[in-house]
Amino acid sequence: MAEAPARPPLDGVRVLDFTQVIAGPFCTTILADLGAEVVKVERPEGDDLRHATRYAGREAHEDYFHASNRSKKSLVLDLKSPRGRAVAHALARRADAAVENFAPGAAERLGVGWRDLAPLNPRLVYCSVSGFGQTGPYKDRYALDPIIQAASGVMSVTGLPEGGPMLIGAPLADVLAGVFAACAVLAALHAARREGRGRHIDLSMQDAMLAALGPRMGEALQGGTAPGRWGNENPMRVPANTYRTRDGEDLAIICQNDRFWPPLCRALGREEWIGDPRFATMRSRLAHRRELNEALAALFAARPAEEWCARLEAGGVPFALVNDYLRALADPQVAHRGLLRTLQHPASGPIRVVGPPWRMTGPEAEMRPPPLLGQHTGEILRERLGWGEEAIRSCREKN
Repeated sequence: MAEAPARPPLDGVRVLDFTQVIAGPFCTTILADLGAEVVKVERPEGDDLRHATRYAGREAHEDYFHASNRSKKSLVLDLKSPRGRAVAHALARRADAAVENFAPGAAERLGVGWRDLAPLNPRLVYCSVSGFGQTGPYKDRYALDPIIQAASGVMSVTGLPEGGPMLIGAPLADVLAGVFAACAVLAALHAARREGRGRHIDLSMQDAMLAALGPRMGEALQGGTAPGRWGNENPMRVPANTYRTRDGEDLAIICQNDRFWPPLCRALGREEWIGDPRFATMRSRLAHRRELNEALAALFAARPAEEWCARLEAGGVPFALVNDYLRALADPQVAHRGLLRTLQHPASGPIRVVGPPWRMTGPEAEMRPPPLLGQHTGEILRERLGWGEEAIRSCREKN
């Protein structure tokens, strides 16, 4: 018996995407990258990120929207209208999963909540992503990434010891919620295939951020104490810091355990430190943290970054230059991995996106540019629902 031809992992899976901005779209982008057909249902005015720009003096071409909406199809529906709800219901009957990130209760008011769609399709996997979850005392609070960073405690450990709490410089609460949501959807799809019935996933950004803190929560969980801010240092390891080089670069190093101390000393040209009782063990280095940091700062300031990188690389010491975003994208390792992709967008022209971070044997899903608003409305109504051209035209006019 001939083997079935290999296909992308989620080839044939249909996802109805009621999400916008970051957390929900990041989830559905992961599903699209794995081969699912994702139909993004948008209001007549479109996803809020279609209108977000920070660029003065030039057309932004939906740069923020492009980051998390590749490989999707855009369908414009007014879910406040009976016709829009009817179309959404018809699509839900044929879908494998639906994802929404409205405020709790909003999907139900629009007629596309779990209780509305599950009776139409018992196998439907339905994921609700929200700031604080569908239940609890905070469920009706408006939540954006900075609010979740504050509520989760991550701001309290970010920044310099002498300063106040600080935001992480990327919307990681949104992104991590999207990643956890995609994991949960994949698991529920597997269960639906096994059991013949779908599940409702209630995913909170607050929960996702707390879960992502992982072992750094150990001190609070087991010791009952709240850790403080350490800047670029590590409370359990010395040296673990950033140091300024002679040419103004910042270099991050970490001595993960005592095994790395001798090679670091050799790379620094300070072999005498290997057996120095002040520095020979992690415990002694912790006791002499300030003294060692000052000595290291003076050392690194004496030579350019290129020389230090060569020495540290040769010694097998964990290190990296502190890149800005532009230099991080241009990193030769990133280029080798093929992480950046260039897509030809019908309005913006060539656009670059950060592709999926995994490498997997077998066929990869075709990556397509983010859709124009409503670009696939006719195609979806025609191919999914069997509508004629007159009905499609009428739907477009009413939206």
